[in-house]
Amino acid sequence: MTVARIAIVLALAAAAEIGGAWLIWQSVRESRPWWMAGVGILALGAYGFIATLQPDASFGRVLAAYGGVFVIGSLAWGMVVDGFRPTVWDYVGSALCLVGAAVIMLAPHAAAGGD
Repeated sequence: MTVARIAIVLALAAAAEIGGAWLIWQSVRESRPWWMAGVGILALGAYGFIATLQPDASFGRVLAAYGGVFVIGSLAWGMVVDGFRPTVWDYVGSALCLVGAAVIMLAPHAAAGGD
């Protein structure tokens, strides 16, 4: 259950952060309605709360692992929403990030605060 919870929380956090940033980008850079930026700000705020749902108590570890998921999520968002076509290097880099995130979150660690 812990691995599933980690994955679900990381995916939800990525959706909130990437979606929020995309909405702000659309409002500011693509001249879309201002309310999109407002919704984006709310989504970014939700991201901050979602990240706290991780079972690991180490802020640094959770955010470091999330960074790897963010990279993959950003590329996937671009593919699905904006028609972005990644290169082989985008795939290789995102795979390396995912491996790094897995090592950070799933490797054995000492008791909280004693790393």
